[in-house]
Amino acid sequence: MDTSAGSGRGLHLLRRVVAGSGIDPESALTDVDLDDPTGAAPRQDPAGDDLDPLRHVIRLPAREGSTVDWPEWVPTPLRTSLAERGVVRPWTHQASGASLVHSGTDVVVATGTASGKSLVYQLPVLAGLDSDPRATALYLAPTKALAADQLRALDGLAGPTVRQASFDGDTPMDERDWIRRHARWVFSNPDMLHRSLLPWHSRWARFLRRLRWIVVDECHTYRGVFGSHVALLLRRLLRVAARYGAHPVVVMASATVARPAEFASVLAGRDVTAVTDDGSPHGGRTVAFWEPPLLTEITGDNGAPVRRAAGAEAARMLADLVLEGARTLAFVRSRRAAELTALGARRQVAGVAPELADRIESYRGGYLPEERRALESALSSGELLGVATTNALELGVDISGLDSVVLAGFPGTRASFWQQAGRAGRESDEALVVLVARDDPLDTYLVHHPQALVGAPVESCVLDPVNPYVLAPQLACAAAELPLTTVDVETTFGGAPAEEVLDALVEDGVLRRRPGGWFWPDSGQRPAASVDIRGSGLGQVAVVEASTGRMLGTVDGSSAPGTVHSGAVYLHRGESYVVDELDLDAGVALVHAEEPDWRTESQSVSDVEVLEVSSKASYGPVEVCFGDVSVSSQVVGYRRRGPDGTVLDSTPLELPVQTLHTRSVWYTVDDDALAAAGVDPARVPGSLHAAEHAAIGLLPLFAICDRWDIGGLSTALHPDTGSPTVFVHDGHPGGAGLAERGHAVLARWLDATRTAVRDCECSTGCPSCVQSPKCGNGNSPLDKDGAVRVLDVVLDALGA
Repeated sequence: MDTSAGSGRGLHLLRRVVAGSGIDPESALTDVDLDDPTGAAPRQDPAGDDLDPLRHVIRLPAREGSTVDWPEWVPTPLRTSLAERGVVRPWTHQASGASLVHSGTDVVVATGTASGKSLVYQLPVLAGLDSDPRATALYLAPTKALAADQLRALDGLAGPTVRQASFDGDTPMDERDWIRRHARWVFSNPDMLHRSLLPWHSRWARFLRRLRWIVVDECHTYRGVFGSHVALLLRRLLRVAARYGAHPVVVMASATVARPAEFASVLAGRDVTAVTDDGSPHGGRTVAFWEPPLLTEITGDNGAPVRRAAGAEAARMLADLVLEGARTLAFVRSRRAAELTALGARRQVAGVAPELADRIESYRGGYLPEERRALESALSSGELLGVATTNALELGVDISGLDSVVLAGFPGTRASFWQQAGRAGRESDEALVVLVARDDPLDTYLVHHPQALVGAPVESCVLDPVNPYVLAPQLACAAAELPLTTVDVETTFGGAPAEEVLDALVEDGVLRRRPGGWFWPDSGQRPAASVDIRGSGLGQVAVVEASTGRMLGTVDGSSAPGTVHSGAVYLHRGESYVVDELDLDAGVALVHAEEPDWRTESQSVSDVEVLEVSSKASYGPVEVCFGDVSVSSQVVGYRRRGPDGTVLDSTPLELPVQTLHTRSVWYTVDDDALAAAGVDPARVPGSLHAAEHAAIGLLPLFAICDRWDIGGLSTALHPDTGSPTVFVHDGHPGGAGLAERGHAVLARWLDATRTAVRDCECSTGCPSCVQSPKCGNGNSPLDKDGAVRVLDVVLDALGA
């Protein structure tokens, strides 16, 4: 078999990765049928112990594309320009979707990565702007990088009368006036729409009066609280546009998601037609599932076994692939990890081929605009060979010709996994995708059960536009733009739930009620400035170097107590800083440059109060509930760990309590049933605690989230239930639909949880089953065997 290029390229790169781990690649792939796309089980010795970290290999075949003729309405100059780019004929989904948009139909195109979704809106918008010199269009992207990339894609396609322009937070003030007066296709994001365009819509009257198309790119990212804000933001936009006489067509582009028409219709607030039959080709992929080996020299909390970190494995793989000349993205889960992974790969490459070390970089949110632009340009041109990135490069930025993608941890959803994996294999050559498991229950479950990822359908996106914590600020913003009428409330903003919220706003003095509707008091202020649509409600905290006043980046206000508290280590572009002071009121964290040989992790405490029970069902000794809760949490200290993970010391902190009103699913278990299952009173706290941790780790298998979007609490006697109780709650105000989803699939969710805990090879509990990196109690007490017994009782009662 030719493994240097073509269909064998992915396998060739996999052999390089395996060899880099110190394992003979031919031996590691002995049991893998390289011609069978279904993959193979891991190698094991007769004793049942794993011999290498390569758990499964699955080969996905290449697919040929299907083209059709250009629709008659596409102008000849546009066809010519596209042909010069190599687009001689459109793929079937491009032509059908573009024709629907051209006819005035609201459309969502939900096809795979690199399937050319952009052409679905480019064709009708460019043709329409050409035929109607007065028409305008608005493009919205979740990130500035994506909007900038799509704007660049119009170079050579758009005629001189289109006058496309970027309108985001980096746009100079003098250019904004020109854009309002003259631009016909504006590329922006929901934040600018919320904070600038809509509050000052009278300044945009000319643009809005002629608005014919609204493009919402990567719409699958608009889920949870952020998605609920954007859904209401689009309703505000359509209402204001109608005030100026415009009724634009909505065009959405999405990664492959379940029920895209249903989701897009909720997001847009009107019926949307889905285009899902993907006619584009793609190269084959070799997908490898990798579980890092256990470390013998160190142990974790309470003596638990610890695996080699996924970030360290990803850094080593990134280095090996760069040395092989493979253009590679390594996706990691945090900003800090992006920095560390790039730094580790650079050091390893420098020892072998120093001339390649500078061709490895990190990319993440929080960089300054000029830094982002330079990195995107270097990556697109091929100047950079390897990039360690957060999901900031998951979306839209057109990166072609990549040979491989390494994922340091499951990204939280199947949709995101395929979106990230799709960054490789854009050419005819087979690409390599490696999922490196973190020491985490879900990751461990997936690398041992790959059919739960490769053979399973993608998830549905969840959003709730009538979440009162989202509705209230959005209705205030809408009333400030134009007085709200009863017709608006009934047809646009959700009816009865919106009326209840409006009544509360009137009672609180935020709005005024008049016979004609609800009005914002003319105070000269705009409420949008204080409403954070990204969901935390706490804005951003600037990270500033104290000695120079230079802003290094930003962190979200809700996560600041845990990440930039006094004494925390903060990384930026490979440089280390230590936080001197965190001022939450001023939104500033002051830091100084330092290179400590330790890292920090915060510790917190929390409590849950039941506010209202929406659903309750009894199953003998088990009671299952869903409802509203109040969660109070406080970062109370941090620990310093050495390079080998050893805890050096603990330092207390005095930070304010944060209170969250959200939704939760919870279950209680009768004391007698626990005793009958062998869980005596002394073991109950640790057993419930372990079951809670594992359930939080496995919920992302059933809901689009990760464990940082949800939280939990377990107690042997909760004051509101009077029984041993396990709570799992949403981490967002008002809820994001995650706990509700958990409630709906409780038996399947807890069954997978039991499997993950029971089948883990450790004896007393480890990060792959019941330990949690976010546990404020230092993962104590935890009783792995007791957790299995608790879950057995619950599942038996549920009849699962």
